[in-house]
Amino acid sequence: MNQFTGIPQEARSLLASQYFGVLSTISDKVAGYPFGSVVPYSLNRNGEPVILISDIAEHTKNIVADPRVSLTVLEHGVEDVQGSARLTLLADAAKIAANDTGDRYYRRFPQSKDYHRTHNFDFYCLASVTIRYIGGFGKIHWLEPEQLFLANPFNEAEEAGIIGHMNEDHQSAMRYYLSHFKEKRVAEDQTVLMTGIDAEGFDLMLQGRPYRFQFKEAISTVQEAREILVSMAKA
Repeated sequence: MNQFTGIPQEARSLLASQYFGVLSTISDKVAGYPFGSVVPYSLNRNGEPVILISDIAEHTKNIVADPRVSLTVLEHGVEDVQGSARLTLLADAAKIAANDTGDRYYRRFPQSKDYHRTHNFDFYCLASVTIRYIGGFGKIHWLEPEQLFLANPFNEAEEAGIIGHMNEDHQSAMRYYLSHFKEKRVAEDQTVLMTGIDAEGFDLMLQGRPYRFQFKEAISTVQEAREILVSMAKA
């Protein structure tokens, strides 16, 4: 199965376009029973989900006792939930250092920077063992991690450079992306923020709400990023 087209790309697009899911852990308090909770997530530079959770949260206590988890992500705002796309990642949760992962997470969820002031929060990477993707009726697939995840071609400095340039110098272009591709009207006094870019698309934020934009073709260099962002501003 080609990683860059078809089902893997559909599943990856769904994962990238959403920003929270249902985390299921194995209850430590009620042995053997699943425990579900809603968590925001971002993607690390390998395309894997990363969550930020408090050490006093029930799901964190469960993970410490047994790191086996699942994360279910589905399309939001659709009328037919059963006919919509969703995926479940079966994974092992592992605590990681903030580093670059923290920067990507904080750009997507800026309010989370204050969480550390009240409780001990740590980042956990969900390292998938296998993935179940349902793209609608009759489109049911198991995927291996190497089929789903696609590494970001940009290193930390390159991504930060693109984001900084767009946020500082190209507000009008980003307002156009939202109005043209998302039919979202943006006032001149509203600030749009780019929060991430990868091989297959980029993320904008307006008034705390994220918007995902998919590229027609995958990119791999800063020059290609520049070219596709310019072309989209002229679409």
